[in-house]
Amino acid sequence: MSKRWGRVIASIIAIALLAGFAVSDVACAEEKVIKIGTLFPLTGPVALAGQRCKAAVEAAVEVINNSYPNIPVPLADQEGILDGYKILLIHADHQGKPDVGKSEAERLFDQEGVFAIIGSYNSAVTKPASLVAERRKRIFMCGASSSAALTKRDTRYFFRIAPTDETESIEFVHFIKWLNKTEGTNYKTFGVIYENTEFGKHAAQEAKKAIEEAGFEYVADVAFNPGATNLNSEVQMLKGKNPDVVFGACLGADYILWIKTMKQLSWLPKVSLNYCSGYQDPLIAKQLGGDGDYFMGTTGYSPELAELMPAVAPVEEIYKSKIDPPVPFDSDSIQEAVAMLVLAQAIEKVGSLDTEKIVDALYANEWDSPLSLGEKVAFAPGGQNIKAMSTITQLIGGEYRRVFPEEFANAEPVVPMPSWDQRK
Repeated sequence: MSKRWGRVIASIIAIALLAGFAVSDVACAEEKVIKIGTLFPLTGPVALAGQRCKAAVEAAVEVINNSYPNIPVPLADQEGILDGYKILLIHADHQGKPDVGKSEAERLFDQEGVFAIIGSYNSAVTKPASLVAERRKRIFMCGASSSAALTKRDTRYFFRIAPTDETESIEFVHFIKWLNKTEGTNYKTFGVIYENTEFGKHAAQEAKKAIEEAGFEYVADVAFNPGATNLNSEVQMLKGKNPDVVFGACLGADYILWIKTMKQLSWLPKVSLNYCSGYQDPLIAKQLGGDGDYFMGTTGYSPELAELMPAVAPVEEIYKSKIDPPVPFDSDSIQEAVAMLVLAQAIEKVGSLDTEKIVDALYANEWDSPLSLGEKVAFAPGGQNIKAMSTITQLIGGEYRRVFPEEFANAEPVVPMPSWDQRK
């Protein structure tokens, strides 16, 4: 073989290899697969929440990849997107640790070649992980992280589905004003107990702002380290200040410990309102039994909202098959399913995997979302879903009763909370 022909053949092989790498990065032309990464806490102190979020994305992908003509959600009546491409999920575990989340986001993009990431539940992890995506000009879809600061960073590639701790704080204050007006209560003093993380600290900042702007008194600011084994001193601080109303930003087992410590020290506020927290977890509610009764919080979904959201039930059945023990969607997990469904709609609408065009489409359009309380998703600059809605519920006898706003209510709030010695 001549040197000339050898060089020609070598060039052809090199071009073929480069073309192959370009295709296989996020979607293989032969396999017709689009890789999407998930980044949740699958181990660690909030592993149950992370596993549910992962299962929710898996349920959404099953609806997208297969034909379910009887499920009334977008894309369910076809198989795949982009004329037959299927979503392939690549899962990663950040353990609730920001540094691990950052490195796993890098691995998902750089080694696994995912097109986008969905995550990360913990706001403290979502913050650095989403900046990895921003630097690479790749999409990061966030279902449930509630820190309002995440959508105030002037990012382009970050999109969040759920309400924020800012909007929830305002809703909490409106609820107390409504109680004072309609129930004849006279609640004036407020306190906040919160985990010392991105989520907790930002929730406390937004709480203080909303409380003081409404003319109420902010009398107790109590932080704790997540995963604490003892909250006696923190609850003693609350008890000493004795606020009428307490806002709580406590996840998982911390929420259980907080309530049990209040019972041990024989103290309760008149009203307790909780952000994205252990309050929303039906398994935690079951563990607490009657001790969890009369607490309140925001939720974008609970089984008691099913009558307002009929499309949820068939998707929820798929979700239950992917989580052990099988439980209904909660407010956090369902937001992750919505994130996957909205991203898939945007890809389908654009008709390609052109990231810039998909980002433009996400901002430019209002998306159908039957799994959302407001039934629509639309993003403002910075990526916040301006159609996000939630309700305030009160847990009584294992049931989340809708108490505010009035148009969604199916029960009257029980206030003040019965003291521990008044409970059966």
